[in-house]
Amino acid sequence: MEYKKDISIIVPLFNENESLPELVRRTDAAMRGEGLEYEVILVDDGSQDGSWESIRDLAREYPCVKGISFRRNYGKSAALFCGFEQAEGRVVCTLDADLQDAPEELPEMYRMIVNDGFDVVSGWKQHRKDNALTKNLPSKLYNATARWITGIRLHDMNCGIKAYRSEVVKSIEVYGEMHRYIPYLAKNAGFDKITEKKVRHEKRKYGKSKFGMERFVNGFLDLLSLWFLSVFGKKPMHFFGFSGILMFLVGGIIAVWLIAAKLVHQAHHVPFRQVTDQPLFYLALVAVILGVMLFLAGFICEMVSRTGQDRNHYNIKDRF
Repeated sequence: MEYKKDISIIVPLFNENESLPELVRRTDAAMRGEGLEYEVILVDDGSQDGSWESIRDLAREYPCVKGISFRRNYGKSAALFCGFEQAEGRVVCTLDADLQDAPEELPEMYRMIVNDGFDVVSGWKQHRKDNALTKNLPSKLYNATARWITGIRLHDMNCGIKAYRSEVVKSIEVYGEMHRYIPYLAKNAGFDKITEKKVRHEKRKYGKSKFGMERFVNGFLDLLSLWFLSVFGKKPMHFFGFSGILMFLVGGIIAVWLIAAKLVHQAHHVPFRQVTDQPLFYLALVAVILGVMLFLAGFICEMVSRTGQDRNHYNIKDRF
């Protein structure tokens, strides 16, 4: 496959007007210093601080700068998705616009993709310059959970600076808030050569962070959703059917045991409690009903899955 550029750099941004000139200047110097043909795609996610006007000015000064402007704020995933679609480079990199990650790191990440054969290179901010209580500690807990669920041994899953082989970003769909888990999406698509590179982390020079503590809760919920879809997305009956049968059997066995115990005691003239006087009987009935509902949910999900447009979408590595 022929590529028009060596490297495409996708920069999603929201109200980062002040940092854009320095960001583009440093990126241009880093790329030219290594002799790389590059493009910078600045995706304005509905900014209201004049960022789009700055992007237009920068595009006139730097021919390799391209811009995309959203009419409103859609989120980082949407910005990356549109940037990935337009990217023409052999290697596609992502970079936050706040200058906390250095664009000078990108040439080495490019070499790790091209020369070392990795599919994904993720940055690792080993020494963060953020508040320890609100950023560092929650980030460590979040990343530990992500490593456990995804099986990908990355210290900083959500680091903004990453590099991907072009085929990776063209084979995945980033939506919602799944930008945090692009390495996991890549792994599920069959690109499992994933590594990380230590990068320096700098204090924010301009503006303020656009993400609050809620991102950790949302990130955990997104991770569970992504895990479920990757494991059971094309075979939902394996989850709902098994769970339904298990609950139905447990509830049914308990109900039958209670009835049988009552009949045995009655036959031997032993004092006994009425089945309907025992709370366990009603719990057993609830389990039976839930089991049936889960089983039917599995059938419905299976029907939806089999009519999906991507039911036979597979990433083919090579052919002859």
